[in-house]
Amino acid sequence: MPRRTATMLASTLVLIALLCAGVLIKVPYAEMSPGPTVNTLGEVNGQPVLSISGHQTYPTSGHLNMTTVRVTGADYNMNLVEAVYGWLAHDNLVVPHNTLYPDGKTEQQSTQENAEEFSQSQESAKVSALTELGIPVKSRVVVSTVVKDSPAEGRLHAGDVIKSVDGTVVKEPKDVAKLVTKREPGEKVVFTIVPAKKAAAAEKAGKEATETEQVAITTKKATDPETGKSRAVVGITAGTDHTFPFTIDISLADVGGPSAGLMFSLGIVDKLSPGELTGGKFIAGTGTIDDKGAVGPIGGIEMKLIAARNAGAQYFLTPSDNCADAASDTPSGLKLVKVKNIDDATKSLAKIRAGETSSLPSCSAG
Repeated sequence: MPRRTATMLASTLVLIALLCAGVLIKVPYAEMSPGPTVNTLGEVNGQPVLSISGHQTYPTSGHLNMTTVRVTGADYNMNLVEAVYGWLAHDNLVVPHNTLYPDGKTEQQSTQENAEEFSQSQESAKVSALTELGIPVKSRVVVSTVVKDSPAEGRLHAGDVIKSVDGTVVKEPKDVAKLVTKREPGEKVVFTIVPAKKAAAAEKAGKEATETEQVAITTKKATDPETGKSRAVVGITAGTDHTFPFTIDISLADVGGPSAGLMFSLGIVDKLSPGELTGGKFIAGTGTIDDKGAVGPIGGIEMKLIAARNAGAQYFLTPSDNCADAASDTPSGLKLVKVKNIDDATKSLAKIRAGETSSLPSCSAG
């Protein structure tokens, strides 16, 4: 066999062996890629993403697209070849597996957590939108969860409205923990509540429940994870429940996490306001939102920018804390608009409608 042929054959065999090894070798990485975008003003499978009843709505135009990221599953073991390809591909991002699934979290646990965050983001989107429009929203402190085998199990229930703790009126969820920890472990603490069933029945009838009950619970000792010191607990998590003056439904399946909050909120504002918020433009964006309208950072910003560009977006509403990363690799033809809260976003949309794009708050690389 000629030397040249033998060399080529040997090289080919080595290459095949390396490829086979690369396929067999598993690496602790996961992959993120651009996911679908959804117009919050539009429909999915023939159903409106946002539907409002009991209040006047107005026509809308253009796009207010939320953006998503696809990720490999928690149980998927990426091989070396896939990892190298992902590192070389501009539209994908390879990250350590524990970045997406920390502490050995299973895919089912991650999905459940994302679903809960998505549900909470919808509530906050409604509250922030109505607050932006000056429409009052009633809120109350409730029991969100009860820890199994805790002193509160069987005494308090999810949905119970907490009026006071040891006679002190509760205004925010954080007040509950503060008041409980004033007690020593082993002492009793008295909750004044409206039971969940009575509160729900009153709300259904359009009334406010006023009949309260007192529940005395003996606290137990727990260690504060921040200070390492012992403190009194009863085993509940307090949260906020809202009562809306009319019905706002958000219908979107197979999406999780809190990052669509800003775009849901803007979609609600647009439908409840005369005129068209987008001016007919294609605007995409991302960002968590809280009840007060503050916009928070999200993960996977690079992938969301690519998803928005691929969908045809002209402008991208970017949480201020994500600005540096977004500006370092912005897809051509996409203009980043920095937002800190919903008021920033609506003011920027007004500038886009007026054609005053040169004065839009922009992102810069850190």
